[in-house]
Amino acid sequence: MKRKITEVSIKLFEKKGFSATSIQDIVDAIGVTKGTFYYYYSSKEQLLMDIHYDYITNLLERQKQIVDNSHLSQREKITEIITLLIMDVTEKGPSARVFFRELRHLSEGNIEKIKEIRKQFYLNVEAVIKAGIEQGEFRKADRPDMIAYGVLGIVNWSYNWYNPEGDVSPSELAKIYANVILKGIEN
Repeated sequence: MKRKITEVSIKLFEKKGFSATSIQDIVDAIGVTKGTFYYYYSSKEQLLMDIHYDYITNLLERQKQIVDNSHLSQREKITEIITLLIMDVTEKGPSARVFFRELRHLSEGNIEKIKEIRKQFYLNVEAVIKAGIEQGEFRKADRPDMIAYGVLGIVNWSYNWYNPEGDVSPSELAKIYANVILKGIEN
């Protein structure tokens, strides 16, 4: 039931927004009582925090597998991270949109917890770029921190506009982004 509450809430938060979605909306959509909701969550914010935490920790675990793969070049790692993010928008679009749009509704303490995990995702991208510079795959003149922000900014914004069922397939978009980014930083 907890999973059902989460899944329905993600859809409602994506459609109506966190503020405009009430606990009553959630339980009505599932066909249960508020007591059922409160059995699993102490508040709507706790539910939103769980959605954020589950989303970013899952993404970070998958990124870590890419970053830790010693058989990949740094160029391949950046390409795989870009592909991971585009595929995530494709497969988990509603969760991605809730993650990016609704963070502001968490309490300050919860926002900081999520930002720390998000920061680790960024630091992993920056580390790949630094390693690419050290290994001669990327230019030395550029700042790895700004490149990492640029990569994430370009790719993460896709959740706002990208339609996986449109003219451009997810793999094609990932290739386009990788090409644009890598051509800009390759040595």
